[in-house]
Amino acid sequence: MSESSGPPVEPTRIVIAEDEAIIRLDLKESLEDEGYVVVGETGRGDEAVSLVRSLRPDVVILDIKMPGVDGIEAAREINAERLAAVLLLTAFSQRDLIQQASEAGALAYLVKPFQRSELVPAIELALGRFRELRAVEGEAAELQERLETRKLIDRAKGKLMDEQGMTEGDAYRFLQQRAMQQRSTMRDVAEAVVDDWSEAVVDDRSD
Repeated sequence: MSESSGPPVEPTRIVIAEDEAIIRLDLKESLEDEGYVVVGETGRGDEAVSLVRSLRPDVVILDIKMPGVDGIEAAREINAERLAAVLLLTAFSQRDLIQQASEAGALAYLVKPFQRSELVPAIELALGRFRELRAVEGEAAELQERLETRKLIDRAKGKLMDEQGMTEGDAYRFLQQRAMQQRSTMRDVAEAVVDDWSEAVVDDRSD
């Protein structure tokens, strides 16, 4: 038997929300046969949202028509909190709802009755899109953080130049040196300067 390279891959965890018990059971069996782990199931939309919040699955499969709240509203709530990838189940007569579902955060859909061979591609599509979305949001947040840090450092430099008579280069080097001495970040030192703690910081800059 060949040795496995790298850590074992965790199976994809799924919550099913389908109000027809027979379909729900068949879907669960199909998923488990394909190697997925069904961590929760319900026939109500409101319970689906609660299950996803508590169990944190990778994917939630939502039927559109359910008591409590419908699949579109459940998808909207789950997507707003970025809790899981949403795969929607729809009937032929509900194709007009697919656009609404997409706007609510559904990342893939299956039209009932679907073939088992369609299940895995739909799940993997939803997962892939969800990961891409999270990655883009992470990059945007990091970019915003960098921008805010740069603005804060610029404000601190300006204050040091105005109040301490430093040149821009001296002010930048001062922030750098204080960050190293305090084992802190330039953002923290800049924030201290901007928040009027500069006297105590600047008084011992010759240390």
